[in-house]
Amino acid sequence: MPPDAETVINSPLAVIRSAVPQLRARRVLDIGCGEGSFARQLADEGALVTGIDPFAQAVAKAKVSAPQAQFQVATAEALPFDNKTFDLAVMINALHHVPVGQMDLAISEARRVLRDDGTFVVIEPLASGNFFEALRSIEDETEVRRQAQMALVRAVPHFAVHRTLTYVRRETYDTAERIIARVIAVDPSRQAKFDADRTGITAIVNAVANRTSDGKLAFDQPIKADILTKHLRLPHPATND
Repeated sequence: MPPDAETVINSPLAVIRSAVPQLRARRVLDIGCGEGSFARQLADEGALVTGIDPFAQAVAKAKVSAPQAQFQVATAEALPFDNKTFDLAVMINALHHVPVGQMDLAISEARRVLRDDGTFVVIEPLASGNFFEALRSIEDETEVRRQAQMALVRAVPHFAVHRTLTYVRRETYDTAERIIARVIAVDPSRQAKFDADRTGITAIVNAVANRTSDGKLAFDQPIKADILTKHLRLPHPATND
């Protein structure tokens, strides 16, 4: 039975466990690590984690969030590592933030730094769900999300194995203002768009929200995970004694 048939897939860590059940002592590269929350989860699993992000402010916060990991400022399309350095590379909600013209290069760079039996996991939000609709009132990511999926399609022939998993991420908030703050925190440049139409954007976010039994606002985001293995992992040939 394949690992994902036995595992409830409901988070990035669950996806990665389905692909690499044993993370202890594995060298893992978190590409687009942000403020280090996922790097901390990986390190808690015993992985030897290196994180990169193009924003120095995010890297500074990551160093505080996950002191057991290593971080540096770098871009996905120009990874500052030698060939075949890592057992696992991950991009969590990061590929669609790479400039469209550099997405193929970012994937190629991830493949380059993987060991011959390494695995590359790309987890991307799709352009659907009411979380996406709430975000779209501030920034429409329809095209960049589409381009990220097209880049993954182009990448598949360059890997030996490809599996896809899907799940839905649900987030709940007390008020529309809280999800808006969460969306802006990912990209502070969104603040100006919100400031230009606070009333209209808040009304849209409230309108697309689902309501939980206790009155909170619920937002669902469909997620697609692509698991790409660099080379086939063949069993050792049998020996005759």
